[in-house]
Amino acid sequence: MLSVPSRTPPARQPGADANPSAPRAGGARAPRHVGRRSGPWPGVQCNEQSRPAEMSSNVVYAIVKAGGRQEKVAVGDVVVVDRLAAATGETVQLPALLLVDGATVTSDADALAKVTVTAEVVRDERGPKIRILKYKNKTGYRKRQGHRQALTRLKVTGIA
Repeated sequence: MLSVPSRTPPARQPGADANPSAPRAGGARAPRHVGRRSGPWPGVQCNEQSRPAEMSSNVVYAIVKAGGRQEKVAVGDVVVVDRLAAATGETVQLPALLLVDGATVTSDADALAKVTVTAEVVRDERGPKIRILKYKNKTGYRKRQGHRQALTRLKVTGIA
C-alpha cells in the first residue's frame, strides 16, 4: 500500500522564528544594527587626533544668503548660486546669516552686520536641462518645454 504524505506543515515550537528577516506582526522587521554605536558616525571611534576638520576648534565658516538659498562657505570654497548681476572677475559681498570662528558662534544680527563675506565671480553658466511635459489624456494635448537655470560660479576670497 502506498502512503500519502501529509499536507500539514511540521510542528514548530512557540516563539521560534524560522526566518528572522521576515516581516513581523504589524509590518515591523528585526533591527539591522544591534549594539552600541560610538562617535559621530556608525562604527567610527573618534578621539582628538582623528576628528574631522568640521569638528576641530580652528575652523572658520559662514552661512550666507545667496540667490534665495543658504550656503555654507569657507575661504577658498567655490559655490554655484543663482545668476548675479556682476561681470566675471568682479567681487561681490554676500550677507552672512551665521558665523562660526572656532568655538565662537555668532548669530546676532547687529554683530553679523559687521561681517563681510567677499567672493569673486568665476563665470556665468547654465544648469542642467530639465524637460517639462504636459499631457492630457483622450484629447491629444501634449506640450513639451525645456528649461536651464542661469547660474553664477563664485569663489569665496574672504570672511572678515
